[in-house]
Amino acid sequence: MEKDLTELQTLIEAHFESRKKEEEELLSLTDRIDKRRSERAEQMKIRAEREKERQNKLAEEKARKEEEEAKKKADDDAKKKKILSSLNFSGYKTQNKGGTKRQTEREKKKKILSDRRKELSTDHMREDKLREKANELWQWMHQLEAEKFELQYKYTRQKYEVTVLRNRVSDHQKSSKGSRSKRGLRK
Repeated sequence: MEKDLTELQTLIEAHFESRKKEEEELLSLTDRIDKRRSERAEQMKIRAEREKERQNKLAEEKARKEEEEAKKKADDDAKKKKILSSLNFSGYKTQNKGGTKRQTEREKKKKILSDRRKELSTDHMREDKLREKANELWQWMHQLEAEKFELQYKYTRQKYEVTVLRNRVSDHQKSSKGSRSKRGLRK
């Protein structure tokens, strides 16, 4: 019995020792878990701060771009107003201060039209002079319409000739490709 009792006590002591070791391991494990949680929370905090900084930078960049676009738009509007103010009733003035400014197609067109357009003052004219002037303007308009018609006809004729020539070229290329391939097969 004593033997059983001693054996039982050794088993109990071994059990308590193993339980003590397990509790120590459990405590160390919970400590590690708590330490990891605090590290993770710190990392998440750092990441959140970085993300917030990045969002702030993006917002600042967006605001700066919008400000630049608004400034550019204001500059463009100012340039347009300046160009519109440089137009006078008799025609278009180009302002070339010092440098050689390349004219756009629209500016060239306005300049040509202002050169062609003559100011018409009818205040001092009598009825017969007004009729002569109206007749003269009508003849000039008739001449311009005739030139316009001739140019349109010439344009359509040239367009037709170009399409005919293109068709001929494509037909010629098709026929020459066909003969080359037949020659290649015979060899």
